[in-house]
Amino acid sequence: MAKQNQLSFLTSATLLVIIVSVSETLCRPLGEEHLLKQHEEWMVINRRIYKDAAEKAKRYEIFQENVKRINAFNNGKDVGYKLAVNKFTDLTNEEFRASYTGYKRRPTSVLSSVDAKPFKYANFTATPAALDWRTKKAVTSVKDQGQCGSCWAFSVVAVIEGITMIKKGKLLSLSEQELVDCDVNGKNLGCDGGFMDSAFEFIISKGGLTTEANYPYRGKEQTCNTAKTGYRAASITGYQDVPANNEKALLQAVANQPVSVAVEAGGFDFQFYSGGVFKGSCGTSVDHAVTVVGYGKISGGTKYWLLKNSWGTGWGESGYMRIQRDMRSKAGLCGLAMNASYPIA
Repeated sequence: MAKQNQLSFLTSATLLVIIVSVSETLCRPLGEEHLLKQHEEWMVINRRIYKDAAEKAKRYEIFQENVKRINAFNNGKDVGYKLAVNKFTDLTNEEFRASYTGYKRRPTSVLSSVDAKPFKYANFTATPAALDWRTKKAVTSVKDQGQCGSCWAFSVVAVIEGITMIKKGKLLSLSEQELVDCDVNGKNLGCDGGFMDSAFEFIISKGGLTTEANYPYRGKEQTCNTAKTGYRAASITGYQDVPANNEKALLQAVANQPVSVAVEAGGFDFQFYSGGVFKGSCGTSVDHAVTVVGYGKISGGTKYWLLKNSWGTGWGESGYMRIQRDMRSKAGLCGLAMNASYPIA
């Protein structure tokens, strides 16, 4: 009987150990194991290699914190857009801002080549309810600026690609690298940032831009290759600034051609935006250049601008963002109506 009780006690103790062990496994941040695995998989997908274990540990901590915030946002109140893990997930917001934006505010001393003329589209009233320049074959595929603050060059190239297609019937992928390497004697600073009006001035002075195939993008500043710049695939005769803080004027311009704009893109929600109509919190300290390639309205009635970005197809809606328009703020959401301009061809 004593043996039987002892056996029964041992069995109970063993079961208790098993239960505690299983309980600990279940209660251990299972999420932690999942996140570790997710980070490893993410590193492979994004070809991320860290210099040592300390750097990997640091990046994992940042990755973990960002994933938790993304999940908390997506599991919270539905605000019409979602966030997702992307190639920026092991970066702090400060690091992201420093490496992937690059718009410099337009100096007041720089004037548009056609500033003296009235806004070209001021009396244009035939604005369709919705428009997408991609369907009109006036937009090239989404590109990736990499860790170079050359967004200004991508925005300028995109609008010149657009107006060239509209006017000449040819969609050509033009060279951002020519601007990064060669537009260095004015206000633009290659990977350290620039602004669109100055780039338009440079293109006018040089008689146009060459193709991306002829002068491909490298994601870093190089010495200007003059042997590559002799062939001018597309040119413009001038450019014009859209009246500032005026979404109606911006609509009139976009109804006629893609338009360069600057936005404040350094916020957490912008960094991890993945889809829907963006309505996030952002200010008007514009730091990133993008291209408005259309506009529309969703079934619920929310109006939006369609932005083409230069962070690759893994960000946003395959490289694009729908962002709320017709805001009460004159500057537009994230300041997108503050510094808009377009080329004339």
